[in-house]
Amino acid sequence: MGLFEEDMSGVSSGQPRPLADRMRPRDISEILGQDHLLGEGAPLKVAIESRKVPSMILWGPPGSGKTTIASVIARTVETRFIFFSAVTSGIKHARQVVNEAEKEWLHYHKQAILFVDEIHRFNKAQQDFFLPHVEKGVIILIGATTENPSFEVISPLLSRCTVFTLNMLAAGDIKKLLKRALKDKERGLGDYPNKVPEDVLDYLAAISDGDARRGLSYLEMLTAHFSEEGAEINVDSVGKILQKKTMLYDKSGEEHYNLISALHKSVRGSDVDASLYWLARMLESGEDPMYLARRLVRMAVEDIGVADPNALTIALNAKEAYHFLGTPEGELALAECVVYLATAPKSNRIYTAFGRVQQAVRENPSEPVPLHIRNAPTGLMKDLGYGKDYKYAHDYEEAFIDQEYLPESLKHKKFYTPSAMGFEKKIEERMAWWEKKKKELSRKDQSEK
Repeated sequence: MGLFEEDMSGVSSGQPRPLADRMRPRDISEILGQDHLLGEGAPLKVAIESRKVPSMILWGPPGSGKTTIASVIARTVETRFIFFSAVTSGIKHARQVVNEAEKEWLHYHKQAILFVDEIHRFNKAQQDFFLPHVEKGVIILIGATTENPSFEVISPLLSRCTVFTLNMLAAGDIKKLLKRALKDKERGLGDYPNKVPEDVLDYLAAISDGDARRGLSYLEMLTAHFSEEGAEINVDSVGKILQKKTMLYDKSGEEHYNLISALHKSVRGSDVDASLYWLARMLESGEDPMYLARRLVRMAVEDIGVADPNALTIALNAKEAYHFLGTPEGELALAECVVYLATAPKSNRIYTAFGRVQQAVRENPSEPVPLHIRNAPTGLMKDLGYGKDYKYAHDYEEAFIDQEYLPESLKHKKFYTPSAMGFEKKIEERMAWWEKKKKELSRKDQSEK
């Protein structure tokens, strides 16, 4: 076995393997939550079953099954599987691994699967190293990443790989996995003497945040603590063992929507203290901070808009800060954002205007583009009047000229009316200036006719 080759036999030497490792799915049928990739007729399943597996990037959150899918691929196509971590190993080790694979390719014409965990940790030069070996077919590269590969994987490598996006596992998927572990006598906890109540399994699934490894680790801790037969297991006692909060909270149920509604309405109502309270309440109850970050972005555009254009920047920065720092430090970025949004001037005029525009489009979905603002890349289009009489605004005084841009049936229609709040007041002044300018130009045109 090579230095970085994964032991596919399942036989462990030394310490017992963790439950999460023992319960790793052995074939496609055991993988949960990725039916869009591995269901009947799905692209990745077809590739695996046909033994025509391309180099790929598996993009998904922690514990969603990236390593598992790679190892299942290796078992199914019956090829050597080499595990390589971009966190703990460098290019020197990568060269050693690829050299071994290249010898096998030259002597036996057998490809090896090189699984690079957290491939985004490699810089551009390090990622470049894999290119020629992927191109020659020496290795099938499977890169795993939690980051957007469009930004974190170099374009030449990305163009030679198929990107498969994995879903975060739902709480129901985690619960199925926990039940599977409790029934499995060979690999799991089938000999555990006590019954784990349904509400405890629901609780473990909820606090796992879509991470299968985390859920199985929690279950392993629980069974180790309550190892004596007849032990009483309930949500409160499990919460204490795991040092997790056990507040009334169901991420997919009514209380979830009650709390996010309370946070949103407190921000909209400019109540800083209430906004901070509901934010903390949700975080302490186990809500996914990235879900809250996304909701804060929504609040910035829906309830503040251009009354304070900086609100959207603050919200997006808070999301990125949490993503960078994680818990608990990153939660302060969310709190900072909540304070900013709650104290910002409020306006929903963008939100309501866009709703009116959408309704107008639905009522008249095929209104023709006015001829004078159509694109005219060919002579024929110009002959048909495309672009004729278009007035280029920069050719006119103050870079403004009065001409119609809406379809004929919507001529002079007003969708957006700014408020007098914050920066939107400045927008109101600008729009009033342009309206005045239009009237002046219109009068001038009339007098010249």
